[in-house]
Amino acid sequence: MILRVISIIAAIAVAVAPAGAQKKGKVLKTEAQNYINKISKESVLKGSHIGVLAVKVNGDTVAAINPFKRLMPASNNKLISTGLAINELGPDFRFQTKIAHSGFVRDGVLYGDLYIVGGGDPTIASEDSIAMPTNALLDRWKVIVENAGIKEIRGMVVGDGRYFEGPYMPDSWQYEDMGTYYGTGGRGLSFYRNSQDIAVAAGAAPGDPISMTVKYPEAPWMTFIEECCTGEKGTGDELYLYVTEFAPIASMRGTFAVDRKPKTESCSNLFPELTCAWYLKEYLVKNGIAVAGGAGDIGPDGMVRNVPTYGKGLYDATRQDELTEIGSTYSPTVEQIARVTNWRSDNYYAETLYRMISKKNEGSADYYVARKAEYKALANIGVSTKEVQIRDGSGLSREDYLTPEFFCNFLQAMIKTKNYDAYIRTIGWPGHGMYEYRLAKEPKELKERIRYKSGSIGGVLSYSGYVRPTNGKVEDTIVFSVIVNNCLAGYDVLRPMVDKIVALIASEN
Repeated sequence: MILRVISIIAAIAVAVAPAGAQKKGKVLKTEAQNYINKISKESVLKGSHIGVLAVKVNGDTVAAINPFKRLMPASNNKLISTGLAINELGPDFRFQTKIAHSGFVRDGVLYGDLYIVGGGDPTIASEDSIAMPTNALLDRWKVIVENAGIKEIRGMVVGDGRYFEGPYMPDSWQYEDMGTYYGTGGRGLSFYRNSQDIAVAAGAAPGDPISMTVKYPEAPWMTFIEECCTGEKGTGDELYLYVTEFAPIASMRGTFAVDRKPKTESCSNLFPELTCAWYLKEYLVKNGIAVAGGAGDIGPDGMVRNVPTYGKGLYDATRQDELTEIGSTYSPTVEQIARVTNWRSDNYYAETLYRMISKKNEGSADYYVARKAEYKALANIGVSTKEVQIRDGSGLSREDYLTPEFFCNFLQAMIKTKNYDAYIRTIGWPGHGMYEYRLAKEPKELKERIRYKSGSIGGVLSYSGYVRPTNGKVEDTIVFSVIVNNCLAGYDVLRPMVDKIVALIASEN
């Protein structure tokens, strides 16, 4: 173990110091501890659950309250997924996407299907600066096809996502989350971060239909049912897209307030393999390579499906090891992807990293296997999972139960790995990126010493990370975790309190 428990009696605090240390850590009398004791008794947090632990690497306890309480961490889970991915896959690892075909080529004609064989790359057609622009990628694939001597395709362009086995998302995710851009799960072949932009606008009066138009990417195979309407003034945006990967049918439900301006909803696209194939097919045709069979993908039964008869398998897909590979492209590095994951709090990227660890180490990316793979990866760096439960890579699951002590154990363990420098480069700090307005009144010097990740989801707010010491000594580095659950107060009320806890913790080194 990394942390050795020291029990103290102090109001409502239980302090913890690192285990394995040569000397017993001290329990420091800090402003952070006094402030935590004070706010935990206030009405804002009455009935809520709060857990805090902040310890120095040398064993000294900076602040603690309920450090062993199991709580939902929300997106703090991404600290674990990204850290383990960097440690297990390596910061320079890149996902590979292969272009291959079934059948044979004769006189410039492919008598078979062209396959886009996914290897887990989550950045395909994304708008991230780290990714290759969509048209540039499609052109790269076109050149691969041309270099193979293919001028015409008698079959289809098939999107093949079989690299990641099993369900597309964990069973513990809520149904309504699966239709959102943040609820797509990890996939073997992706497109546009597996999201779909849908323009919506309110009607003239409450109860009227809303206007709904699919913008990008195109999805001619989809049937969209509008089970939504214009809502009363002040009711905001309560639209949710309900969709399943088993059929190309989606239902938009809920209300969109009459006083809301038109906007673009970012929803889930559960057919990214078909979308990817569709866009490559369109690009090839536009550039003079005929595709007789259109675009298709592979269903859960292993059957190739196409757009006109979508949902009905036409024939068995060719096994991947029997395909003829003609070229490949590669993703940005895992370190680059992990940095976007943490800075933007990207669920899809996190799930992909989570599943790729399992694919590499266990030979399967199935979520049930991935859970075991993550626990093994944690054990490899000396972190026990005996008292916690992790169900996904992003923190979207309501069945993730972690403790502040666990996060501090993990963060401290990462310091001892050879990839710690790469890992900490992926973590944001207040005053930059998505944390631009965090700790706005604190001095720049203090903010730049903090590296942390936030998490929020329905009554949950969490911050976990590092505080680098002013003296530069590793042993004075503070690892911390602050988690609040079941809080009915708005984030505008809760966040300043948690921000202050972090600032007070940071002021201790």
